[in-house]
Amino acid sequence: MSRWLIPALAIILVAAAAASLLAGTVWLTPGEVLSAFSHPAPNLAGLIVLEIRLPRTLLAILIGAVLGLSGAVLQGLLRNPLAEPGLLGVSAGASLGAVIAIYYGFSASFTLASPLFGLVGGLATAALALLLSRNGGTLAVILAGSAITSIAAAGTTLALNLAPNPYAAYEIMNWLMGSLAERSWDHVRLAAPFILVGGALLLSLGRSLDVLALGETQAESLGIAVGRVRLLALVGTALGVGAATAVAGAIGFVGLIAPHLVRPLVGYRPGKILVPATLVGAIMVVIADIATRLIRFGGPPINLGVFLSIVGAPFFLWLVVHVRRRTA
Repeated sequence: MSRWLIPALAIILVAAAAASLLAGTVWLTPGEVLSAFSHPAPNLAGLIVLEIRLPRTLLAILIGAVLGLSGAVLQGLLRNPLAEPGLLGVSAGASLGAVIAIYYGFSASFTLASPLFGLVGGLATAALALLLSRNGGTLAVILAGSAITSIAAAGTTLALNLAPNPYAAYEIMNWLMGSLAERSWDHVRLAAPFILVGGALLLSLGRSLDVLALGETQAESLGIAVGRVRLLALVGTALGVGAATAVAGAIGFVGLIAPHLVRPLVGYRPGKILVPATLVGAIMVVIADIATRLIRFGGPPINLGVFLSIVGAPFFLWLVVHVRRRTA
């Protein structure tokens, strides 16, 4: 099964990406999409495909991939099935940075102000987490991330409470719910380099995570520099997840769910989970983004982060019960 898993997931991802170019308020035919690529012209179909749906689809793939990958790495590194990218405080820090840009009006005068501030916030909180957990082990990383998440969340709530006008409060809430709507090539160019570099760092840890499954002491005796592995994992997560949160807002549960969906299919080896979890994360976000365009309840569309939370929360509860039964 594992032999065909990656090709099968790649085919599913390509099919989902193709569907993302077709689906929306204005449905397009495959012929119109192919024509937009082969004969780009200033017509409605070409504009929708090349300027609206293609960058949105690429962002969904990149963001889902890095969330799934970072979740798989952190679960292997911390040996905790409930670990996910938000554990390090990167998402909360990026959210706070974007909220500051909205609160002080920078986003109104500069389109990329929110993602830029979000990226800075995510990297700053990651650096702080690294500093606080530098001389500690796994527990120090978790505690540092939890503390930073609480502080950043408190800052975000305070900004929302003191929002200077209802429009600012609405913008903050809308951003915090996560979305890929109205994202452009500028957002792709901003986020892609950080996501690709972060993803490359995380993918390089496969063998080390397999050895770490034996325990840190055994890994050290086999020549694995546990401190270096932890540093690369945190830096890779900070770069990838920080950039993803900066351009799309808070998107949860992907990093938690994706590794668990593929783990039974790869023999529970942490290193073997990385690539399949990357593909599953990308598939999840692309499909969820399509669903947010199509599902309406008589009002505005559901935000991407809200939709994934609705889907992910029951899975999280099931996972807690499952882990409890296994450890009982």
